[in-house]
Amino acid sequence: MKFKLIIDKEADEEVVAKVHRRWALIDEIEALVLKHAGADRIAGYSEDDIKLLAFSDIECVTVLDGKTYAIDSHNRRYRVKQRLYELEKALPSSFIRINKSAIANENRLERFAVTYSGAVDAVFKCGYTEYVSRRCFAQIKRRFETK
Repeated sequence: MKFKLIIDKEADEEVVAKVHRRWALIDEIEALVLKHAGADRIAGYSEDDIKLLAFSDIECVTVLDGKTYAIDSHNRRYRVKQRLYELEKALPSSFIRINKSAIANENRLERFAVTYSGAVDAVFKCGYTEYVSRRCFAQIKRRFETK
């Protein structure tokens, strides 16, 4: 592996990594770059206040009644202004789609639980549960099998 650093005060800052595949070190580098680029938080709104939510504290982002909410590690809901597809582009690779209206932080997933009807629920460390669609569950299984 090679490392190359070019310091140019006139150029826009960017980090480019050419790798053969994604692995744990690449995920750590991505998280570090995003953290220091100031893009590691989103604004969440509750009834009384505005809170900057760190990506690592977000368990799940979901759409309820047509509004987008971020669920934090204390199982509190914060309204976010971005749409789900916008957040999906902005969030790091540790966030995975679990159904048509939810994105989960795989680092905050505790387990997958099978219900009596055969459906699968994602259970988060804070206790929040969210339905996992069959299509997304198949993709999640493939993702975990390759790690």
